Amino acid sequence: MKIQDTLRSAEQELEIIDKIRIYLCGVTVYDDSHIGHARTIIVFDVLRRYLENKGASVQFIQNFTDVDDKIINKAKTENSTANQISARYIENYFRDFDSLNVKRATAYPKATEHITEIQEFIKKLIASNVAYVSQNGVYFSVAKFPEYGKLSKKNIDELQSGVRIEVDENKQDPLDFALWKFSNEEPTWDSPWGKGRPGWHIECSAMSIKYLGESFEIHGGGRDLIFPHHENEIAQSESFTTKQFAKIWMHVGMVTINGEKMSKSLGNIKTINHVLQNWGANIIRLFCLSGHYSKPIDYTEELLRENLVKWRQIEMCYYELIHSKLGNVEETIDVERWSNDFDSALESDLNTHLALTAFFTLVKETNRLAAEGKLGTDTNKIKAEMERMMDILGLKIPEITLKEKERIDEMIYSREKLRHEKKFQEADRIRDKLNDMNIELIDHKGRTIWVRKERINAESNF
Repeated sequence: MKIQDTLRSAEQELEIIDKIRIYLCGVTVYDDSHIGHARTIIVFDVLRRYLENKGASVQFIQNFTDVDDKIINKAKTENSTANQISARYIENYFRDFDSLNVKRATAYPKATEHITEIQEFIKKLIASNVAYVSQNGVYFSVAKFPEYGKLSKKNIDELQSGVRIEVDENKQDPLDFALWKFSNEEPTWDSPWGKGRPGWHIECSAMSIKYLGESFEIHGGGRDLIFPHHENEIAQSESFTTKQFAKIWMHVGMVTINGEKMSKSLGNIKTINHVLQNWGANIIRLFCLSGHYSKPIDYTEELLRENLVKWRQIEMCYYELIHSKLGNVEETIDVERWSNDFDSALESDLNTHLALTAFFTLVKETNRLAAEGKLGTDTNKIKAEMERMMDILGLKIPEITLKEKERIDEMIYSREKLRHEKKFQEADRIRDKLNDMNIELIDHKGRTIWVRKERINAESNF
């Protein structure tokens, strides 16, 4: 499997070994997660699912930044505490991402639970003379790391003149970044240098190394984290270990809204909860995977509607396979071809767009043969491969119990009997009940099958 490495600006081989270690920078928990967060986390969820499908054991770590100025400021405006704010939005995070069918990480370390590790990390950097104590806190000396800028491809001289950096006369260099910030404003912790709290970048270095070791396979996040967050992580981590930090740096493109960046000032932020209520998890996942992960993607109602149409095709295919009757096969589907195409796409820099193309070809071919009455003995094979692909993509058709299926079959049998007896009014009443249950009847030559469609609230607004 090959993945584009931001550091080398080239695809790198990811050997699928017994254990693959991934660190994904998580959210700062001061507000509800939005569709941009969803895309990054869904992309890594698919990567993890594919690796596990191929037999690899994946150790997947995703942090929560639960100490930050934004959290503290939110607590002030709500007359609350930083702990209460972060606890609320962590709870909301799991509500949203469980609903999106995202597999839980191996661990979700929090910055506030790793203050000891963070302080030990800083102590070693100071002892190595790459960090120093100033009047406002402890800073990393960028000049002591000659490779600074290698991830973002930024030149230090250009950074010093062109990048907006918080002015602090106590820093030796404007580019130096905080490892520990002195403060008396809660939450704070005692330290050898003074009371305060950790900087943003140091938490991810300390926690990733604790859980995954000094060098691991993949470090990821949104493209907006390349600089300064990931650049600073590399500088402090490789100064700490004198080893290569992550073997591959994988970054996911931003989500824009009708061509504009999401921002509170524009009022165009789409929270996951809002989008879930309107479109459901499957449509969101299809949307997030519809383009190459490294490129930006534009959130539009039109694109969501297109993915809803595709989801209806998937539902139709699944129920056609459930209801199929074994018979003579006039045409067969080359399941192996589409399976190989699907896997090859994902192994080529996780190209979910091409993987979806292979998946939908299988779906459309199945639906075509079903409509023509030509589905035969290979339906179990098609269904097994379809379910494998759906599991990797994280798509999930709502389960239906045997009792529910039997009840629906009985209602359809009763309707057909009433129609045969020309009792159309009574037959129509059964159809109305089926519609209320979101059951759609599909008439084929000589028989009628049914599909239980997922209820999509936005569909009623079309």
